[in-house]
Amino acid sequence: MKNRRNISRQAPPATLRVAMRAGAKAQQKDGEVKGDSAIGIWIVRPQGFDLGRHLATELGGKCYAPDKISGLTNREAFSDQFHEHRQWVLVMTTGIAVRYLQGLLTSKESDPGVVVLDEGCRFAVSLLGGHEGGANQLAYRVANLVGALPVITTATETLKPLVIGVGCRRGVSSEQIDSAIEHGLGLVQRSRSEVREIATIDLKQDELGLNEWCQSHEVPLRVIHRDLVQQRPWVTKPSDWVRESIGVDGVCEACALLATFRGRLLLPKTIRAGVAVAIVEDPPSPSDSTELAEVLRRDRVPPPQAMARQVPPPRSLSTKSNPADAGCEAEDGVPRRRTSASSVESLGEGGTTRTRGLKS
Repeated sequence: MKNRRNISRQAPPATLRVAMRAGAKAQQKDGEVKGDSAIGIWIVRPQGFDLGRHLATELGGKCYAPDKISGLTNREAFSDQFHEHRQWVLVMTTGIAVRYLQGLLTSKESDPGVVVLDEGCRFAVSLLGGHEGGANQLAYRVANLVGALPVITTATETLKPLVIGVGCRRGVSSEQIDSAIEHGLGLVQRSRSEVREIATIDLKQDELGLNEWCQSHEVPLRVIHRDLVQQRPWVTKPSDWVRESIGVDGVCEACALLATFRGRLLLPKTIRAGVAVAIVEDPPSPSDSTELAEVLRRDRVPPPQAMARQVPPPRSLSTKSNPADAGCEAEDGVPRRRTSASSVESLGEGGTTRTRGLKS
């Protein structure tokens, strides 16, 4: 009789365990999930352990790391655990993931959603259960945590051409976000149903009103890291106030453009009620060779000078401004007091700490 391979489970902090209990009472039947944690993280190499712990902590999940080989293969051990969770993040290649999933799937209505993340944190691929399993949304969550590109291939999402960049003052409401987005869409005569995602800078990813709007309208939030915005200052309306506050020329235009592949600016920065929005159209790939040639020709042309300004070396945050107000100048011209925030957080037992993004 085979001995089971020992699998270590890295438990998240106590503050996250309540969220992990959601759905814990479900019983397994015809592929239904029966486990005590919504999300499982599976790694295949020791090099991915820190990444797995980080994901488990941030997602409120459980990390599985093979300790020693004794009996079951890693794939067999995964098969035993597959239906213990509603969703999975597999830190491995897509090829390995496909082999691991072979023979485990029963129905798209009940199978767990699966996201594949490479160890280099470049791509978070929604591989299985994009809609029913929630893998599309999970891919965005994972990508935002590690700075990866979310890869979504479901037709409903890929045919939506609009990305809206958002910058806002601290504490804006979901209603203010809605008003600004509706106003912007009205100016270009487009519909909310065409919006694929909302893009913003990492300083705004925890903004309550923005997150509430995205959740209520089922539109994913794409987070663009500030370093990337600094390196590609694609703005038509640079703001001295925003540059002094957070070291970038602007938020909404640059974030929307950076979130697309073939994007063109449809609506430049427009401010309404403390919220700045910009709309970028990212159409599906042209099927006609003539159209493709035109796209390639256009892409070889350098962007307008206004879209390629060089940002000076990042300044330290002004003591008279608050990065939480990123992307939208103070309407009254009065600078705000800066508040400090640490990006260092605990990732496990023994007092181990790491900065967000796994950099020590």
